[in-house]
Amino acid sequence: MLFVLLALGLGGCAGVSSLFKSTPDLSQQGAAPSSSAKDLPDAPKPDAQPAVTDAGPPVAPADSRLAAADPVQISLQLAQQKGPGRLSALEPELEEYDPWEPFNEKMFEFNRGLDRWVLKPVAKGYNKIMPDPLQEGVSNGFDNIAFVPRFVNCMLQGKFAGAGREILRFVVNSSVGIGGLFDVAGTEGFKKCKEDLGQTLGKWGAGPGAYLVLPFLPPLTVRDAIGFFVDGAMDPASYLLPFFSARFPMKAGDTINDRSVNLDLYQGFEESTVEFYSALRNAYLQRRKKLIEE
Repeated sequence: MLFVLLALGLGGCAGVSSLFKSTPDLSQQGAAPSSSAKDLPDAPKPDAQPAVTDAGPPVAPADSRLAAADPVQISLQLAQQKGPGRLSALEPELEEYDPWEPFNEKMFEFNRGLDRWVLKPVAKGYNKIMPDPLQEGVSNGFDNIAFVPRFVNCMLQGKFAGAGREILRFVVNSSVGIGGLFDVAGTEGFKKCKEDLGQTLGKWGAGPGAYLVLPFLPPLTVRDAIGFFVDGAMDPASYLLPFFSARFPMKAGDTINDRSVNLDLYQGFEESTVEFYSALRNAYLQRRKKLIEE
């Protein structure tokens, strides 16, 4: 089931990470605009006055909310907003080095089918019986356990304040937050230091290498694949629960809960994006580039 978890990130239908509290529905943002003139709204008359509403302050564009989402959510949101070939004019063109594209596309479809026919139905049933606050608590708990890779990578990148926050968050949430079920530290303003080894290697000058899609794994490059497996080895669950029989229920619960929390996001992405593979690849590479530059 660990493999099932990771399959989500690749298919653009679900995996790399967690805090899925309230993802906005972006299902309409990825749809391509019609080129027909009759579909365009009438131009406002020169003397027309803007309508006054009580809707409150304008909502920030979706990009400004990306910091609140995990990497895969961010990839999906970016892919929906831009779609294949719809990069902003202000962004430099990104080289998408994908020499293994035929193989990658086959693996992409495999993971997408696995999500569609196995995990999604299970997650829908789970969503009906598990209240949202409990789903959030489960996500918080798994996120709390996985603080070690974030702490180590903050230290390796010289982000000592972020590393300190990770220690504080773990202590506070593990105690006051009842084993991490409640993100008490986060509500008090102590945010996570979201760093991984792929970002660390990028900051040290390592190039991304080829884009890579493997069965049961999230979107990767060669560099990020190395970081992914090393970070996984640093996850406390890998040595506190070393045996498959002990870790399987834990990973299964994390997988189903993660997918259930994000049903609307992935449904919207699936409905509004035609070229899943190229859209997710572009969004993933763009996001990783930005994270390393930060």
